[in-house]
Amino acid sequence: MSHVVVIEDEGTVREVVRFHLERAGLRVSAFETASAAQGALGSADALVLDWMLPGESGLAFLRRLRGDPGSRRLPVLMLTARAAEAERVEGLESGADDYLTKPFSAAELVARVRALLRRSLPEAPPQLANGPLMMDLAAADARLAGAALHLTRREFDLLAFLTQNVGRVYARGELLDRVWGADFLGGERTVDQHVTQLRAHLGDDPARPRFLETVRGKGYRMRSWTEEG
Repeated sequence: MSHVVVIEDEGTVREVVRFHLERAGLRVSAFETASAAQGALGSADALVLDWMLPGESGLAFLRRLRGDPGSRRLPVLMLTARAAEAERVEGLESGADDYLTKPFSAAELVARVRALLRRSLPEAPPQLANGPLMMDLAAADARLAGAALHLTRREFDLLAFLTQNVGRVYARGELLDRVWGADFLGGERTVDQHVTQLRAHLGDDPARPRFLETVRGKGYRMRSWTEEG
């Protein structure tokens, strides 16, 4: 499950942002000041940052982040009431990846955060492995203990995504966005159906999964083969 840190000093806005991002299946840590958020940034996958903050401004904090090798590549969406073009340019030139002007819609907020998360995904290696499961992405070939798995394109894409991110839990909505794309109109039940189909291909028992584990109330994850036994 992707972790988004929110830094917004206005309590109402902060809780609205938290609510809608959590509803979209993301894990959210929300803070009033940049200093309070410092400890959470090490595990963050994206940052939603308000321009106007008490003490150190969001803009100054962003410049400091971009000077730190550990946070230089952290995707940042800047929130601000400043709508002038020059100010938007200043925010982007200071290191923001995207810019959202208040007031904003919940749908646009979620879409922009998801877009940042997609762009920040590491490029998949051409071949993936997890124990006896081997996947060749270029050839769209998946094998279990040397035997070919005859998967649909979506089954292959879902299995590849989870195998690339072994051990990480993804909510159904997040999997829809990452594998099917933001324009897909189907519901979360689609993910459940594809996981069921993949388990049949893999000979996986849902009660004692070797590969695809259901994490109650959160989503799915690919177990590391080293967890076996």
